[in-house]
Amino acid sequence: MEYDTRKKEEEYWKTKLPDESEDILEMLNPTVREYSTSKELFMLLHKVGGDHGIKATGDGWLLTVALVEGTNLLTVNSCRLSDPYVVFTCNGKTRTSSIKFQKSDPRWNEIFEFDAMDDPPSTLDIEVYDFDGPFDEAVSLGHTQINFVRSNISELGDMWVPLQGQLAQACQSKLHLRIFLNNTRGSNIMKEYLTKMEKEVGKKIKLRSPQTNSAFQKLFKLPPEEFLINDFTCHLKRRMPLQGRLFLSARIIGFYSDLFGHTTNFYFLWEDIEDVQVVPPTLSSKGSPVVVITLHPERGLDAKHGAKTQDAEGRLKFHFQSFVSFNVAHRTIMALWRASALSPEQKAEIADEESDDKNQQMLEDESSSVKSDDDSKNRSLQSEESGSFLGLEDVSISVVYSSVLSVPSNFVMELFSGSELERRAMDRAHCVNYSTSPWELEKTDVYQRQTYYKFDVSVSRYGGEVTSSQQKSRLTDRNGWLVEEVTTLHGVPLGDYFTLHTKYQIEDQGSRSTGCKVVVYFGIAWLKSTKHKKTITKNIHVNLQDRMTIMFSTIEKEFVSGKQHIQP
Repeated sequence: MEYDTRKKEEEYWKTKLPDESEDILEMLNPTVREYSTSKELFMLLHKVGGDHGIKATGDGWLLTVALVEGTNLLTVNSCRLSDPYVVFTCNGKTRTSSIKFQKSDPRWNEIFEFDAMDDPPSTLDIEVYDFDGPFDEAVSLGHTQINFVRSNISELGDMWVPLQGQLAQACQSKLHLRIFLNNTRGSNIMKEYLTKMEKEVGKKIKLRSPQTNSAFQKLFKLPPEEFLINDFTCHLKRRMPLQGRLFLSARIIGFYSDLFGHTTNFYFLWEDIEDVQVVPPTLSSKGSPVVVITLHPERGLDAKHGAKTQDAEGRLKFHFQSFVSFNVAHRTIMALWRASALSPEQKAEIADEESDDKNQQMLEDESSSVKSDDDSKNRSLQSEESGSFLGLEDVSISVVYSSVLSVPSNFVMELFSGSELERRAMDRAHCVNYSTSPWELEKTDVYQRQTYYKFDVSVSRYGGEVTSSQQKSRLTDRNGWLVEEVTTLHGVPLGDYFTLHTKYQIEDQGSRSTGCKVVVYFGIAWLKSTKHKKTITKNIHVNLQDRMTIMFSTIEKEFVSGKQHIQP
């Protein structure tokens, strides 16, 4: 019984290389019995196998594919069975199996190795062809793709893969594969990759902690070998700008937003990208350059809900703007795209274009708004921080302002109407160049808009800009309104480390009173770690209290002034 089990196992794993001698097969057969785990098997394959005698070279990410068998491969010609062979493509390199003549259920038992790669591969493309002679065009019998980002490596060790294509799906064609992806450099591969990216970006990139990488992987449901390179606060521009965070790794670019309880979450591969362009600042982008990422036709469709447009050829276009650090964000995006998706010729072409357009680039520095001594202080503060992404956490809010106003709630809501009264109140609160977008219906009885302004130097010596998303809705059980706001600070030290969350609850006091009660709640969502948390929180808290006092006292004065004007 034990002998039969071993015999079956031997036949299951036995790999016959088409151009190797019988001596290798003789060596392989007894050895297979000693290996049971995928890691041990991988080491065996590494010693023995190759693509028709071509063994993988180099050190890094080593991909080994064992093509075991196929089933229900379709017959193109009704007069004969097909002559199938398989082509594997990864990172522009191909490996081709032998031809199995007159077989609809062929057994290959062949091993293919790809030279070690610096970056973990994103996809493995597989296509099955029918051989019809050296001078005839090969006919596809079906195709499929292995997405390493969406798959756990352990799940690839033994699987039947359905083939795509109308006829292949009708016949239920499948391939039996064993795929092994091994990192021969260990943890050093991440450090080496980051060092390479630092040269491209021109900025130090910190190796993230295991906890940070785990939070990143959980956010996008990524395999454990994926590691975070950098992340940036920005806006995703669709119908309305959406505040969120852009995450960059060796294989993906992802966006995450959790705004007013609604989560937006998507990613696509660097290989999916066809073009990256920078659009100069406009009024609609609030003076911010826009990074426009265009995908190849019919690629990245899982991220379609985040795209601003899709053209007639099926290309999705994503617009990202309002980066706190546009300079670093843009350079990192370009460096990772070049490293992952472009041929050497394309990389050289882009480098030439950037050299020609150097004087036209709209690049900002973290402390671009700071002058003389303030400029050096800002840079010094930025350089002290590691800025590790903290992952997801609930925002703890507390009351920052509470008052009963002698003003009806509908008049207080003029503060959120886009009116001249709102602009006057914000100007008195030292918010200059204040502008808003119109309120738009987000869902039933819920409206959303964007606001933009700059800090007066009397409030912040750094200057800086503010973008926020506001959402308003009626209080469900009382007569009044709830206004929620998420705010991002730009051009101030550590502005990329947090977002500000504010809730305004404005409630009428009752039928016997014309006044209303205003309660403002406030909290900070920390996106990165910093030893200055307490200092920053206290500073913002005091500033916000002052601003609330000015805004609502202005409303009261305007209301009283208006009543006096209409009295006889």
